[in-house]
Amino acid sequence: MLDYNSTQTFADQVNAYIDEALVAENQSQTPRQYLGGSRLGVACERALQFEYAQAPKDDGRDFGGQTLRIFAAGHVFEDLAIDWLRKAGFELYTTKGNKPGGEQFGFSVAGGRIRGHVDGIINAAPVMDGFPALWESKSLNNKSWNDTVKRGVSISKPVYAAQIATYQAYMEASVPGISQNPALFTAINKDTAELHHELVPFDGGLAQRMSDKAVRVIQATEAGELLPRIAQSADFFECKFCDWSDWCWRTGG
Repeated sequence: MLDYNSTQTFADQVNAYIDEALVAENQSQTPRQYLGGSRLGVACERALQFEYAQAPKDDGRDFGGQTLRIFAAGHVFEDLAIDWLRKAGFELYTTKGNKPGGEQFGFSVAGGRIRGHVDGIINAAPVMDGFPALWESKSLNNKSWNDTVKRGVSISKPVYAAQIATYQAYMEASVPGISQNPALFTAINKDTAELHHELVPFDGGLAQRMSDKAVRVIQATEAGELLPRIAQSADFFECKFCDWSDWCWRTGG
């Protein structure tokens, strides 16, 4: 019910109800019990340890309503990209059997400790050679999108590049040949609806480094050992954005 005595605007009050519902929905979901393949490109191995162990985040670092709305909008942009590519003649599979709501393509290794789900697999396309090919999509703001277009995903977005290489490597067992063909990376500009498409050759060395990192993170975490921080000071820019920065630097490890 609208509170006419509130200092909040009408829009603020509506958004508060929406955000409360989104946060409650997110908190009701079962936390994942594995290290996500999409996260292996994160530079700080200790941060990955906290993530894998489901360590409590610093105060104020849990996903709020606005962040959850951004995530949801990203899924909408991905669905649009799928529709556009299919209309353009791309044989793009996003689920097994390509049925709505079907099971996603993915992998599970190391006893289920490392898992990932791919956005899609391309089996034919009017402007590509070499199939099957991995397809990964991201929606970016204008500044980030322009930087990706200018420098390429491997330099501009190393976490995404690591994800692509890792997925190509681990999906080879269930989709033979996928690591032999360049992946298609699609980036959507959330501000202008511009599209960037980039072929990303398989980087076996990067995939191996990410796999080795995952093993280190899992083994150290399960042994109760903290891996080194990425920086010497909490002022380091990546530490400022880390969900566990306060707790990490209080440990003295």
